Amino acid sequence: MTGEIISVGTELLMGMIVNTDAQYLANELNKYGFNLYHQSTVGDNMNRLVEAIETAMDRCDLLILSGGLGPTEDDLTKEAVAKYLGLPMVQDEQAVKDLNAYMAQRGKTITPNNYRQAEFPAGAHILRNSCGTAPGCVCETGGKLIAVLPGPPHELKAMFESGLAPLLEERMDSKFCSRYIRVVGMGESAVEYEIKDIIDAQTNPTIAPYASVGEMCLRVTAAVGKDEDPDALVEPVVQKICERLGDYVYSTHGVTLPRVVEDLLKQQQKTISVAESLSGGQICSDLVEIPGTSEVLLEGAVLYTDEAKIRLGVSQETIERFSAVSEQTAREMAEAMRRRSGSSIAVATTGVAGPGPDAGGHPQGLFYVGVADEQGSVACEFRARGSRVRVRSTAVLYALDCVRRRLLGKL
Repeated sequence: MTGEIISVGTELLMGMIVNTDAQYLANELNKYGFNLYHQSTVGDNMNRLVEAIETAMDRCDLLILSGGLGPTEDDLTKEAVAKYLGLPMVQDEQAVKDLNAYMAQRGKTITPNNYRQAEFPAGAHILRNSCGTAPGCVCETGGKLIAVLPGPPHELKAMFESGLAPLLEERMDSKFCSRYIRVVGMGESAVEYEIKDIIDAQTNPTIAPYASVGEMCLRVTAAVGKDEDPDALVEPVVQKICERLGDYVYSTHGVTLPRVVEDLLKQQQKTISVAESLSGGQICSDLVEIPGTSEVLLEGAVLYTDEAKIRLGVSQETIERFSAVSEQTAREMAEAMRRRSGSSIAVATTGVAGPGPDAGGHPQGLFYVGVADEQGSVACEFRARGSRVRVRSTAVLYALDCVRRRLLGKL
């Protein structure tokens, strides 16, 4: 089966909003056995929208449109679907009741144009909106489906999971199941070299590599029948890849590095503190995104100047002799942070984000990560390429990976 996505909204075309809806929908359609060959974005224009629907329906079994379900005149998605199908728009009584109740609960006055959100192509299956005022719908034509979902991401996700997904499950005779192997510290070319023969021999499952800032992801995907066990196909390939890549693999289920580090800390009943110069608080920020981090994260500090590092406990002699961008300073930052906080382990970053070299001649992208625990301390040198943002993001990943390796006894 083939799926297609049309994102509706002039604000998307103008770059005012990042299109996270299409990313989410593409990932979900893959799970339900739909091949996705095309995505498009269309502004709030009736003729162009109908044309896009016609083009998509000539080549797909399921079309999902997101956005354009609001109460204003430029919200045209449902009307465009109705025009394509040659159907009138009709008002749904339950949708009117839901809209009135939603507004009343929030003490808002409903205006006449709000009721446009309760109108749908005749015969459509209505998808209730548990998070907002705009219901979605599904229309069937010639054995194919057209689904219309709201644009706000939290509304779209909730409606997909509760409304559209059950309809797709009823129709699917096969599905795609994926595992995500996440790799840090090994570049794209090195990863491909190590597993090239596995990739060349792929049939089912297939292997798809994706590179991002500081890390790699390998998606291992198997096509299976409704009642087949996907792990029987996927797991042997995952294990073979892990054997080749070794310690560079930090997750085989797509778990992020901050989550992996937090889980290790909880398993070992340890705590962490963070001293950041180059990364400027991003390590702490990534950790506190995870619920329950207060169980393991004791303290964090941004120490951007030499004076701040000295106040923490770094020796002035160390900075004068080796500079703030050095292995020695990174180690002393971690040691001092651990003493101050009383944490089981501490991590520190210092380096040159750029643009260009620093006053001491250290090149952009040079950075050091220090780690200290009850066994002592260690510091590692790294070099990253790219913009200031890229250097700092890479430093965050590598710092967390140093903590992971230290907790596993591999650093």
